[in-house]
Amino acid sequence: MVINIYYGGRGIIEDPTLYVLQRIEKVLDELAISHTRYNLYDMRNNITTLPQTFKNADGIIIADNVEWLGLSGLTHQFLDACWFYADKEKISSLYMTPVVVSTTYGEKEAHNTLIKAWEMLGGKLCDGISCYVSDTIEFESNPVYADLIEHITENIRRSIVQKRVKLPSSNYALRQTLTKASLELTPKESEQLSKYVSDEVYVQKQKEDIEELSAHYKQILGAQGTDIKSALVNTFNNHFTKKSDLNATYQFIIDDKTYLYMAIQNGELTLNYEKRDNTDVIIKLTSDTLSNITYGRITFQGAFMTSVMKLKGNMGLVRALDTAFNFMD
Repeated sequence: MVINIYYGGRGIIEDPTLYVLQRIEKVLDELAISHTRYNLYDMRNNITTLPQTFKNADGIIIADNVEWLGLSGLTHQFLDACWFYADKEKISSLYMTPVVVSTTYGEKEAHNTLIKAWEMLGGKLCDGISCYVSDTIEFESNPVYADLIEHITENIRRSIVQKRVKLPSSNYALRQTLTKASLELTPKESEQLSKYVSDEVYVQKQKEDIEELSAHYKQILGAQGTDIKSALVNTFNNHFTKKSDLNATYQFIIDDKTYLYMAIQNGELTLNYEKRDNTDVIIKLTSDTLSNITYGRITFQGAFMTSVMKLKGNMGLVRALDTAFNFMD
């Protein structure tokens, strides 16, 4: 059995959450359970890649210290990474134990937030720890509290081994609604995207290149006196490669004000400047970014990976655009 621990506190000596984790790790050692702790404060630049560490885990523990108002920013970033980049199929079989210790107020609210987040991700739950500590020394020297922590840790093992099931929650139903509006990524795509996002140097370099190309492309269009809307339609038509196996509709939102509808059906391309509902994919980007794509300087997928293009819908249909249009030639 393998259990990963993700600690979102600041790592200060006065944090009683560290004592709780030490007691948990002691019991896990006694039970011969393999465990690894990931301190989020040491991994600020790589939090988006942490969901990839779920692969071999049977259960995880998310621990945090409430110092003034709810969960820490690092824990929120970690949960965001789970939503955007984690393998949801893996999460569906992964047990999570919430551990929240407060030195001020709000441990129950933070504890419930972790539960709600994990249920919305589709994962399974173990009974966790939620407590308030006013005096760290008294808390750590109390043998009753130590026994309680050890007992809860033993229950974590039992829950995972016995594959315990909890009654359904409305959070699971809410997840179904939210998932429909989220990206459909394969585990490999999620892993690649999380690595791109965590590489700040790569992302910044791509953004600088796009800005430079945008200025260059604008200068060319201005010199030629070309109508950009017409030029865009002509460019799509001229670079379209008929693909009988691709049938999809796209709504481009350009500069938050221009709507371009695209339909590819049975190898035929249709383009109209209009707003359509219920398209397969919604793509939001600037005219500069779209110009760079049609100029062959960056792909649709590359624009998404570097966060200069946002989308809602099936990621596979976005990749298909790079095949349907040979802008790179």
